[in-house]
Amino acid sequence: MFAMTTHTLAFNHNRRYVMKKAILLCALFVIGSAFASAQTATPRVTKRQLKQQARIEQGVKSGELTAGETKRLEREQGKIQADKRKAKADGVVSPAERAKLAREQNRANRKIYRLKHNEKEAK
Repeated sequence: MFAMTTHTLAFNHNRRYVMKKAILLCALFVIGSAFASAQTATPRVTKRQLKQQARIEQGVKSGELTAGETKRLEREQGKIQADKRKAKADGVVSPAERAKLAREQNRANRKIYRLKHNEKEAK
């Protein structure tokens, strides 16, 4: 039979330790990456942007929005997008930044409604 020497036992123990350490480091990296991306994720803002954009497009198609109104709404959406990018720039979107984006989107939402329901029609 094969007799294990002290050197072989130490080698196997060291190898297991290195493997455990590598697995632990990989797991920490994956968890850290998920946490970091969660700090800059703004799915609510993105979803609202898409909905507002669809409402603007629908208003253009139906003639409820004039060219000038559309231009103003698009510029406002661009500002919200720029503010979102700025909030994400440091790697963390703070609660205050999220609140600011929500306020801007609330204001844009009201403006879209108001402009779509005024008496002006596209020619």
